[in-house]
Amino acid sequence: MASSLNKVFLMGRLTRDPELRYTPSGTAVADFGLAINRAYKTAEGEKKESVTFVDITVWAKRAEICAEYLSKGRPVLVEGRLELDSWETQDGQKRSKLKVVADDVQFLGSAQGSAKGEPKGNEAAASAGAAEAPSEKTPIPADDIPF
Repeated sequence: MASSLNKVFLMGRLTRDPELRYTPSGTAVADFGLAINRAYKTAEGEKKESVTFVDITVWAKRAEICAEYLSKGRPVLVEGRLELDSWETQDGQKRSKLKVVADDVQFLGSAQGSAKGEPKGNEAAASAGAAEAPSEKTPIPADDIPF
C-alpha cells in the first residue's frame, strides 16, 4: 500500500488568460488562476457563498493547448497534485505558496462566443476530451451550478 497520496480534482472558472512561456530547454509551461465557488447555508438558514482562488501550472503540450484554447471565465476540470513553492524576497523574507501542478485539464462548457477563436461545438469538446455542454436553450437552475 502507498504511504502517501497527492491528488486533487478541482472544477472552476479561469480568473485570467493562461500565461504561456518556455523554459531555456524549450519546454512549454502555462500558468492560470482558477476560482472555485462554494455555496452553503449558515445555521440560521442564510445563503452564503465563498470563493477559493488556486494557481494552476501546466507543462509541455498541455500548456500550449491551454494557452491556445482557454481564456478568462472558461470552466475547466483540473486533475493534478499539490506543490509548495518557496522563495526568499529581496529583503530576505521567506515566502511560500501552495499551487496545483496539472496532469490533465478538461475543457468544460461551450467554446462558442470565445474571444480566442476556439473550434466550435463538438470540435472543441473533442480536442480537449471534455464532456458535451448542455444546449444553450436548456436553462440550468442557479442552484445546480457549482461555481
